Amino acid sequence: MGYHMGQHSTEDVAKTLMNTILPRVREKGLFLACQCCEHLNRALVVERECMEKYDFTQVSVKPALHAGGAWSVQAMAQFDDPVVVEDIKMRARAGIDIGGVFIGMHMKPVCVPIHNENTKIGCANITMARQRPKLIGGERAQY
Repeated sequence: MGYHMGQHSTEDVAKTLMNTILPRVREKGLFLACQCCEHLNRALVVERECMEKYDFTQVSVKPALHAGGAWSVQAMAQFDDPVVVEDIKMRARAGIDIGGVFIGMHMKPVCVPIHNENTKIGCANITMARQRPKLIGGERAQY
């Protein structure tokens, strides 16, 4: 929306994004992990099924508009059985970062940028990344 990051959390924008992204994630059989703002130490909202499958640690907090952010509030509202976890143990295999909040900390090594012609949603910069296996060995290694 063009405001300084963390200063103008807007539920309408978050709801529009969630209504666009969540159905596509579900139809692919994937889990969506929604990062909270720094006030909640970058915790994530996930489905309980995801938490249990990957043995994540649940924390006691309820994201709010100015402590967690509109995106995590929408995840709490629209997920089937939402929980907040401390981290996802670098298990994410791909991600979209809207506004520059550094999702790479949640991704499996090695995090590789995805270059796309779309670099903004509204005024917010977006970056995308995927995971690939580590390259090991030296100059004689074959990949």
